[in-house]
Amino acid sequence: MAWHQISVTTNESTAPMVADFFSDLGAVSVTYMDAEDEPVYEPAIGETKIWTQTQVVALYELTADPAKIRSQTLKRFQQECLNYWEFEVIEDQAWERAWMEHYRPMKFADKLWVCPTGQEQREDGSVCLILDPGLAFGTGTHPTTSLCLVWLASHDLIGKTVIDYGCGSGILAVAAVLLGAKVAYAVDIDPQAITATESNAVKNNVQDKIVCSLPEQFKAENLKADVVLANILAKPLIEMSGQIAGLVVSGGDLVLSGILAEQAQSVVDGYQSYVALDKCVQQEDWVRLTGMKC
Repeated sequence: MAWHQISVTTNESTAPMVADFFSDLGAVSVTYMDAEDEPVYEPAIGETKIWTQTQVVALYELTADPAKIRSQTLKRFQQECLNYWEFEVIEDQAWERAWMEHYRPMKFADKLWVCPTGQEQREDGSVCLILDPGLAFGTGTHPTTSLCLVWLASHDLIGKTVIDYGCGSGILAVAAVLLGAKVAYAVDIDPQAITATESNAVKNNVQDKIVCSLPEQFKAENLKADVVLANILAKPLIEMSGQIAGLVVSGGDLVLSGILAEQAQSVVDGYQSYVALDKCVQQEDWVRLTGMKC
């Protein structure tokens, strides 16, 4: 099936109204894109952050009339707020499979492979985690995830209890179990992340050692772990410093990621009352912070 794709660039205050108007005119989907290569690293919790100049992109069925949609939109909003109209007919395709053409096996610390289905790597002394792109973030390609995978593959996890706080796809929890952890608890605020983690646990035949839960369910468990990984963002890491650090047993390891280099000291300061964090390890613009709880 083919679709009409219609996009227009506008300012950050007008973009949500244009998106709503496109939806009212029958768009099957509306998305935002950065129009000026302006980085947005960390919105506030519950906030949908958009860019100063935002491209609003809408998909319509082929029965829609792009010229009419543009005309109606121009009547609704000030014309000077709407720029760079683009119209295109795009063919439907298996987007996930198309993306996977660029997703190749990755190796971490000579011990852990992360591979898409059909490209598994089997080597003596290493384990293979099968993971395909899906609903939740986390395939190992981003530095924040890569930094955590390197840490896991570089440490002895045999028989240990692990908590993956902000599990996304569950890649860290599954990796921990494949590397020898006794059990991994995967926690996330997003139900899609829980679904993705459960699916990836089954795909890697470790479902009996992965326990998934939303934060409110996890609190009732009152658990502590030998290793706690939190790959989220600096602001929630700082806001939940006491809660996250409290999940680590005495003598256990805390691994924090999702932190930009310029945010590292703020995170260190936020945890100084709980865990002395070591010097950060950096990959591109991102860092990993680790420490052992006394």
